Amino acid sequence: MARGVESIRRTALGALGAVLLLIGVALLVLPGPGLLLVFAGVVLLARAVPALDRFVAPVRVRAMRAAEESVSSRWRIAGSVLVGLFLLAAGVAWGLVPELPYSGWATGASLIVSGFVLFALLGWSHRRVRAARRGSPPTSDSTR
Repeated sequence: MARGVESIRRTALGALGAVLLLIGVALLVLPGPGLLLVFAGVVLLARAVPALDRFVAPVRVRAMRAAEESVSSRWRIAGSVLVGLFLLAAGVAWGLVPELPYSGWATGASLIVSGFVLFALLGWSHRRVRAARRGSPPTSDSTR
């Protein structure tokens, strides 16, 4: 019985990891922190398939660097917010306009969810970078 529960748990972790990985890859083309979702997907996949554990550390380093870079300037934040708003508007348009290719609420909902994921990850990245800046001691040349 325990083997069946473990099998179900590994399958669920693998499926959720694969979904997060795919969404993260889709967000890589946007100016938002898509590597964070790739990282989350790889972590879950590594829990389901231990052989994938060797990919976690390198993806984590790149994801954290990308998260910091995505909120490194007001222009990048503004670009990410504009892309998020575009995703939300495109989702509504794809849900309401039947003349668009692949129209319908399935496509529209996936675009809307992508927009919300982008905003959530952008907010998380901003909070993380701001907390790291406050927590690190200021560097000055007068201490030499």
